[in-house]
Amino acid sequence: QPRLVESGGGLVQPGGSLRLSCKASGVGLRSYAIGWFRQAPGKEREGVSCISSDDDTTFYEDAVKGRFTISRDRASETVYLQMNALEPEDSGIYYCAVDRALGTYQCLAAPSPGEFKSWGQGTQVTVYS
Repeated sequence: QPRLVESGGGLVQPGGSLRLSCKASGVGLRSYAIGWFRQAPGKEREGVSCISSDDDTTFYEDAVKGRFTISRDRASETVYLQMNALEPEDSGIYYCAVDRALGTYQCLAAPSPGEFKSWGQGTQVTVYS
């Protein structure tokens, strides 16, 4: 089972950009669909984006569509979340996770936390004005 580590969070002004990275130790990510999630204080964890394992099909939650881009570098076994035009509402802890369906999960809708596992510690994103 992979152990995931997220990185790349930080403090940024509205309109700024960050690139989050998700890397695994123990097992590579190439066989899994990867989901990015975020959790703001007092709110439930929500799915932001995901990328399928077989053909890299992607899905974005409406609030981030056109601003965020998920991608996978198969050589380095890293999944990225490029976040542009950040808004204060994007603030929260961002997590990546692998699908529970052993790579057969298809990213056709917003990822649900219950369908993913191997959560990392998360990386904090704060968009302040």
